[in-house]
Amino acid sequence: MKNILALIRPHQWVKNLIVMLPIFFSGQLFNISVLISGFIAFFSFSFAASSIYCLNDIIDVEEDRRHPVKCKRPLASGAVSIAQGYVLIITMLALSMLTLLFLPSGHAKTYGVIGFYWLLNIGYCLKFKQYAIIDVCIVAFGFVLRVLAGGWATNIVLSKWIVLMTFLLMLFLAFAKRRDDVVRMMETGRPTRQNTIRYNLEFINQAITITSSITLVCYIMYTVSEETIAHFHTQYLYLTSIFVLVGILRYIQLAVVDQKSGDPTKVMLKDRFMQIIVLLFGLSFLFIIYFL
Repeated sequence: MKNILALIRPHQWVKNLIVMLPIFFSGQLFNISVLISGFIAFFSFSFAASSIYCLNDIIDVEEDRRHPVKCKRPLASGAVSIAQGYVLIITMLALSMLTLLFLPSGHAKTYGVIGFYWLLNIGYCLKFKQYAIIDVCIVAFGFVLRVLAGGWATNIVLSKWIVLMTFLLMLFLAFAKRRDDVVRMMETGRPTRQNTIRYNLEFINQAITITSSITLVCYIMYTVSEETIAHFHTQYLYLTSIFVLVGILRYIQLAVVDQKSGDPTKVMLKDRFMQIIVLLFGLSFLFIIYFL
C-alpha cells in the first residue's frame, strides 16, 4: 500500500488547492455550499492528476532508473509492476469522473476542463515535455485549468486577473524547478531530462527574474484596479502586495542560494518562512475584504 500511495503521490494534491482560488478571491470563503462544490472539484482534479503521475512514471521508468533520486520511485525500483501502474491510471481517472457527479451544477464544463487537462498531460508525458519552454508553459497552463475547474464547479465568474496571475506565478515556479535540473546536470554532467540541455543557468536566472517581476506587477495592478476596488468595496488590497513580494523573494532565495527549488510542493510543506508568508497574506486579504 505504501508503494501505491507513493505512485499516486497524494502529498502532491496540495497543489490542486489552486481550484479554491476563485472562492478565495470572490469573497465567498464562508459560503458552505460553494466550499463543498470547490472541494468536490479539488478531489476530482487530484484523482485526475494522480492518474497522470502514474502514466508519467510508466513512460519515464527507464530514465528514472538512471536518476539518483527518482530511481527510488515504485515503478523504477520494481516495487510496483507496470501492469499495476496501468490499473491505477484507469482507477484514478474513473474516480475523478465519478466524483464530479456530486456537483450540484456545472458538471459539463468541469468535466470538459478536467478531461482537457488529462489529454493535454498525456501529450506532455509522451512528447511536449521534450521541448524547452513549451514544457514549462504547459505546466503553468495546467494550473490555469485548475482555476477554471474551480470557477465552473462553483459557478463563480473568473476575472482576467486571476487567470493571468495564476499562469505567471506557476510559470515562475516551473522555471525555478527547472533550475534545479540544470544545477544537477552541471554537477553530474548528465541531463536529468532530455530538454535540460536546452536550458542553462544564465537563461533560467533571467527567466525567473522576468516572470517573478511580471507576476508582482500584475498582482499590484489587480489590487489597484477599479474593477477590484468596486468588487470588494475597499482600496486597501494593495497592502497585501508586501507579502507577495516577500514570498517571491524567499522562493528565489531558496532556488538560487539554497538550491532547493526541485519540488515546489515540498518547499511549501517544509519551509516555515514560506508558510508564514502565505498565512499572513491570506489573513490580511480576508481581513481587508471582510472587516475594512
